[in-house]
Amino acid sequence: MKKIINPIKKEWVTILKRPTQTIEAVENTVTSIFDDVRRNGDDGVKRYTAIFDGVELNNLCVTEEEISAGAKLVSDELKEAIQKAKMNIEKFHLAQKTAKVFAETVEGVECWQEKRPIQKVGLYIPGGTAPLFSSVLMLAVPAQIAGCKEVVLCTPPNKKGEINPAILYTAQLCGITKIVKVGGIQAIAGLTFGTETIPQVYKIFGPGNQYVTVAKQLATKYGVAIDMPAGPSELLIAADDSANASFVASDLLSQAEHGTDSQVILVSTSMEMLKEVEKEIEIQLPLLSRKKIAAKAIENSKLIFVETKETAMEMINEYGPEHFIVCTDNNDFYVENVQNAGSVFIGNYTPESAGDYASGTNHTLPTNGYSKAYSGVNLDSFLKSITFQKISEKGIQNIGKTIELMAEAEGLDAHKNAVTLRLKSLKK
Repeated sequence: MKKIINPIKKEWVTILKRPTQTIEAVENTVTSIFDDVRRNGDDGVKRYTAIFDGVELNNLCVTEEEISAGAKLVSDELKEAIQKAKMNIEKFHLAQKTAKVFAETVEGVECWQEKRPIQKVGLYIPGGTAPLFSSVLMLAVPAQIAGCKEVVLCTPPNKKGEINPAILYTAQLCGITKIVKVGGIQAIAGLTFGTETIPQVYKIFGPGNQYVTVAKQLATKYGVAIDMPAGPSELLIAADDSANASFVASDLLSQAEHGTDSQVILVSTSMEMLKEVEKEIEIQLPLLSRKKIAAKAIENSKLIFVETKETAMEMINEYGPEHFIVCTDNNDFYVENVQNAGSVFIGNYTPESAGDYASGTNHTLPTNGYSKAYSGVNLDSFLKSITFQKISEKGIQNIGKTIELMAEAEGLDAHKNAVTLRLKSLKK
């Protein structure tokens, strides 16, 4: 990891730059695949599945028999762990339910807001080197609680045309029956346009690589909403001498092993902590099964020393991390002053992997600085807020003149007339 000492503020943008490609670098590929899938449907999807996943499929849908058979391959111990995680995720997301909001703004004018589920949603679950069955829980559980009518899960197959058994079991546990063997750009395109096999949806959820992220952004041009731009994973840790260096190193490596384009950063007011963490990374890295991936990500990562916690906090808010761990002797300062972060983990015994799996919070979070404007996935991500108003005779008399004056000032005579006619009818 590159060590940086007291960087001046004008250098922060360069220092904190993510190792991701620009949208322009991948947009042509994404656009051409979108065009192909829009024109050719399943045939286009199958073509890119053969190219990118190395398997030619006749049937894109996972059958009930495949789901049942896959579920049987999952150990009882893992099933129990998944069930416990599901219970915690359900508990936290159920707590996010809100009641109807009501106000009588003036006598006779009643306004209220109610939430309705998004009817058709697509869940994208990454496969490849790390099939994220945990993401099934993070997306399917709130979709289920929200009451989404149609839930489609897309995930890439292996070279045998199979889906990871843990993904199948978790989907079954969450009541998902529509599972499609498709990943990458072609999955997002299929959910955007609809094909013979893949239903068109209203909103697409789920993390992915840079190509998937750009594909999701392109989907919005065709009227399909997305949860957020969620690309390669990232972690920033604020730690001082009160932190445990081995814990800090393990958290940095836990994110580094996600992918070669992941990024991890340690910001500290202690030079000694930077040195200790650096040593711990050298000890722990060779022991990882994904050490080559983690090592590449570590090359993109930074150890940054700053003099004060105030400077550290300003830098952290400028970066806007997806995951933010705080292990200092003044955690409250960071918790109270953080403005831009996807999810925050507080104290020596709160590893980021707890949020990834089982604490109950959602792990689908904004990356690449988007935490400055986006929230992570939550129950409201699967709901729409609809406002209602009901005005009585007394109500229209109370606000009628206000509406007439404002409509007239904007030159919208028909708007004014819609009120004037009603007021005149009441005078009669």
